[in-house]
Amino acid sequence: MSQWQFNRDAIVAFRFVRSGFDPASGVARLVYAFDDGPELVETVTLPGAPFALDDARAAAAMRALRLLHLVAGVSYYKAAVPATILVEDGGIDAATGALVEEVYLNGLGEFAYRNGLDLHGRVRFPVSNGVAGGDAPALGLREHALVAIGGGKDSLVSIEALRALGVGQTVAWIGGSQLIRACAGRTGLPMLNIGRQLAPELFEFNRQGAWNGHIPVTAVNSAILAFAAVVLGVDQVVFSNERSASYGSLIEGTGEVNHQWSKGWAFERAFAAHLRSHVAADLRYYSLLRPLSELAVARQFAKLDAYDAHFSSCNRNFHLLGERPVNRWCGVCPKCHFVFLALAPFMPKPRLVGIFGRNLLDDPAQVPGFDALLEYRDHKPFECVGEGRESRAAMAALAARPEWREDAVVARFAREIAPQLGADEVDVDALLAPQGEHGIPAPLWERLRERFAA
Repeated sequence: MSQWQFNRDAIVAFRFVRSGFDPASGVARLVYAFDDGPELVETVTLPGAPFALDDARAAAAMRALRLLHLVAGVSYYKAAVPATILVEDGGIDAATGALVEEVYLNGLGEFAYRNGLDLHGRVRFPVSNGVAGGDAPALGLREHALVAIGGGKDSLVSIEALRALGVGQTVAWIGGSQLIRACAGRTGLPMLNIGRQLAPELFEFNRQGAWNGHIPVTAVNSAILAFAAVVLGVDQVVFSNERSASYGSLIEGTGEVNHQWSKGWAFERAFAAHLRSHVAADLRYYSLLRPLSELAVARQFAKLDAYDAHFSSCNRNFHLLGERPVNRWCGVCPKCHFVFLALAPFMPKPRLVGIFGRNLLDDPAQVPGFDALLEYRDHKPFECVGEGRESRAAMAALAARPEWREDAVVARFAREIAPQLGADEVDVDALLAPQGEHGIPAPLWERLRERFAA
């Protein structure tokens, strides 16, 4: 085994070796391997151990863990993308195989595009005809929500909406980000910080020429929180993905590539149904913000002021090892550009500039970054940002306001881009009404709709 060397192009198979959970320590182990190479062991640690699980919940926890094992394998599979996938710790049914293939194929869409790979027809999970699935029982889970918090505006809008409606919640995150911890602490709610340790060999493989790139992190985090919900005996896992997450970047000659596919409605709908049928019939997974546009979320966030000095959506601040950023906003990445632009129509200018430390819209050097958001001579960035029409509508709104219209980026928009746009492309109000499909439980949505419409 010690003689084994990682050779990306010579690897034949990716193996799901086994998974296990120790309720006494709260540690789950996910084990993978390439060919006859070393075992790659990832650990997920739930705080609060030891856990006492009755037989039904212990069985459901194992079902959730198997799903997590399959989904989290995407981090390792991508290193070599071999044509053969082996599931060695028991077979999977056709529905599970289809779900995980969708997660890998679509969730690795940007990865495949950037690396010049075609994964269509290559990602095939072996299905065992004799394995039954789809009849998970209800567990009698208690009414309580695990709410994923990411340190940005979206999850804070969800948290405050649930608080206003009296929904019991614990804010949960995965990994060691001190920024997220500080933001979670600011909510004053119970917190759950789940540990995740990737197999260290993966980093060595990267140095040895492994394929690398974006993975569907939200899918992995969703599977982790679903597993945690079963162990903790709670009935809801809540994310904060808005409707624009379902739309990707349109690339000439390639088509649509969605950086945030696992934040979209297609993944949410499929994953939620799978949890109900294969893990626990009374486990609910949904995004509280699905009916909202990014601009509608920004409008809701602008009503809150308790988090101005704590939140950040700048992805340059979020790393696996959890470094504490010196500044919460880099001011030059697509996320900084978009959040600044989305908040500007709904927030007093001095407050917004105070949050970011500078006015991003009065810097001519930022024009190319904002052009990409507008989908003007460029495609939407590979980032979790809103649709081009949202950015165009927000910029048009600012161009009509005295306090913004002379800023360099806004003035240039008004001069060069606005004359090419139709009236429907510059209407902010049309983008603020809740609409579209969602998985929010009906009784909750009836109460939530009025709040989000205001």
